[in-house]
Amino acid sequence: TAPMLDLGRLKHLVRARHACIRIVTDDEPRAYEIAYEAAETAELALFRWSVLEGLRDGVLADSEAVEGTQDPATALLAVRKSNPTPCVLVTLDLTPHLDDARVLRAWRELVEHFRRVGGCMVMIDYRESVAPIVATMSTVLRPSLPNDEEIEAVVRQTLRAQNRQKPLKVSLNKQDTASLLHTLRGLTARQIQQVTLDAVADDRELTVGDLDDIIKAKRGLLQAEGLLEFVDAPISLDDIGGLNSLKTWLARRSKSFSPEAIDFGLTPPRGMLLLGVQGAGKSLSAKAVATGWKRPLLRLDPCVLYDKFVGESERRLRDALRQADAMAPLVLWIDEIEKAFASAAAQSTDGGLSQRMFGTFLTWLQEHRSSVFVVATANTIEALPPELLRKGRFDEVFFVDLPSPTARLQIFKVHITRRKRDPSALDLPTLVEATHGYSGAEIEQAVVSELHTAFDAGRDLTTQGLLEAIKGSPPLSVTMAESIEQLRDWARTRCVPAD
Repeated sequence: TAPMLDLGRLKHLVRARHACIRIVTDDEPRAYEIAYEAAETAELALFRWSVLEGLRDGVLADSEAVEGTQDPATALLAVRKSNPTPCVLVTLDLTPHLDDARVLRAWRELVEHFRRVGGCMVMIDYRESVAPIVATMSTVLRPSLPNDEEIEAVVRQTLRAQNRQKPLKVSLNKQDTASLLHTLRGLTARQIQQVTLDAVADDRELTVGDLDDIIKAKRGLLQAEGLLEFVDAPISLDDIGGLNSLKTWLARRSKSFSPEAIDFGLTPPRGMLLLGVQGAGKSLSAKAVATGWKRPLLRLDPCVLYDKFVGESERRLRDALRQADAMAPLVLWIDEIEKAFASAAAQSTDGGLSQRMFGTFLTWLQEHRSSVFVVATANTIEALPPELLRKGRFDEVFFVDLPSPTARLQIFKVHITRRKRDPSALDLPTLVEATHGYSGAEIEQAVVSELHTAFDAGRDLTTQGLLEAIKGSPPLSVTMAESIEQLRDWARTRCVPAD
């Protein structure tokens, strides 16, 4: 059966006499299914058109196409002339043909015909970008991703179909089934079907042992789309030196997502913005939040959102946010957020694209109800639109400065211990003093550099070797002193210190 939410929305649009409805999706069979059921419910005749088959009956699978209607203009004209009463016409990939003046003329006349007599055209297309007149005369319906009930239905249907071909065994208890449904969130019905088929293809069995393979398959599908990237997050907050204020803030809110907290009157936190010096621990903090709260970490790379086709960049952003909502609870990490919306802070040079994408993101940030916690990081404030820093967008805006002496001591201990060495064997106070103005990343690099030198010389890690590695690599605070000081001045009265 068709997904109830999308079917209900389409039925409403048909009842409300929307003459043209565009369904933008990669999952054509699912979209056609809801169009079929909507037409059946409205008791309207259903026709189907594609450039290969032409125009034919949309209900009978073996119906013959009307001769000569592979040409889209001819097909649209035929529907208008032969159907004086309301009907539903489903077109597949019609959008590219609307660049032809003849086809566009036929399309406009058919839409006006439906507006007068009733019925509608349902355009199922993989691309959202259309001419302005098409956008004005049509309504977009963006399919939702399957919920848990729909995911279970797809899995069951897939397994039953496979079992009819060759018997298979399902060994999942109630808890295992819940884990499976949670794992499949964020995928389309077609992707869920394929992942399920992959899991049972070899041994004809679905067990709890297949969950790891399903997770890997899901990651592969999401990586292929290029919008969201799964990030392994083995880092804990204890592995990060300093940032004590940030750690306290996160610890106090770790239970805010529970039903008890909501009953108490708390609203689950939406996210935080980490602004600060490069290498000071912003990215590590995003990973640590996911680990500490036992949530998956997904990274949204702003650079992959931009597409050369008009309207596609906004669609990619909406799809990424919609996918994050469907996969909740999770931590969504937007690294260097200024890259995504740089032009939105100044006079636009991209035709308003950055402003539109920024508006889409702000609306979602303000209105989304899913358990998605956003961790956004930024290195500069000049490129950030002021609206992003307004109170209420994020729960808190933290400034991550260069580490203090106490934090540098912790950082040395973490990186030396991680390399299987005893920190007490080194003169840590001297090292801490020598790294004034160094970031955590620069301290780590000094340890790594000395390890390479020590290995090549056939000796162990030494304080003197570390001091030489530190001296040989001037910190960013020296090479970019003015910009860092400017950033500190700005953050002093506008951000909460992370440490």
